Amino acid sequence: MAASSRLVSKLAVVTGGGSGIGRAVCQRFASEGASVVVADIDEGSASRTVAALPRGHRAQEHMAAAVDVSSRHSVDRLLTSIQHQYFQPPSLCVSAAGITQDEFLLKMDEEDFDRVIEVNLKGTFLVTQVFSRAMVSSGFPKGSIITIGSIVGKMGNIGQVNYSASKAGVVGLTRTAAKELSKFGIRCNCVLPGFIATPMTDKIPEKVLSKVLSLVPMGRIGEPAEVADVCAFLASDESRYITGVSIEVTGGLFTG
Repeated sequence: MAASSRLVSKLAVVTGGGSGIGRAVCQRFASEGASVVVADIDEGSASRTVAALPRGHRAQEHMAAAVDVSSRHSVDRLLTSIQHQYFQPPSLCVSAAGITQDEFLLKMDEEDFDRVIEVNLKGTFLVTQVFSRAMVSSGFPKGSIITIGSIVGKMGNIGQVNYSASKAGVVGLTRTAAKELSKFGIRCNCVLPGFIATPMTDKIPEKVLSKVLSLVPMGRIGEPAEVADVCAFLASDESRYITGVSIEVTGGLFTG
């Protein structure tokens, strides 16, 4: 998809923007004219993302920020820093921060289960709540909240009972948020990536990855930019009558 100018004059915040899908979303949004706040638990990674973002549109200004999405205090502090810098909250919000702590159900530590839920599900809740409240308080006529789920939240995956549960929760959270926030002009949608080339999937053993790819009708692993393209569509007015949906970006994995 060729870059356009659909997001000119928009302010966006992207959690998990320091790498992987989050970084690709930041790049895509900036290429379409948005000013982007790159938020990540690793502020150094966020700063590296910001350094590579285009600034070809008028009044574009990007910002790096540290955030622990599992902490309300940290998310509140992120919003405060954005409002101090831009004198307004973002109208676009993408929750791409996420972690894995993989293990079989019979062997998984409770702490690993809790941590994945805290970051992936509670973190998405906190970011959605804090930034939607700010949008409502500011009286924005429209806003777009995009959550990053996973196809395994729909289908399950061996060794990922915590991750699958967290991402299934993200879908339910997004659908409910869409119902509650639509009256304020805020749309909420979820993107469900399949196996995408990110630092997270780099951990998958080659033998396992080969087996997974044999199940993908398109025969290859996806690219972060292909997820970012969908996020840009959902952030733009081209999707102005779309809310409460989950869009799969999987190359056909688990179709049927």
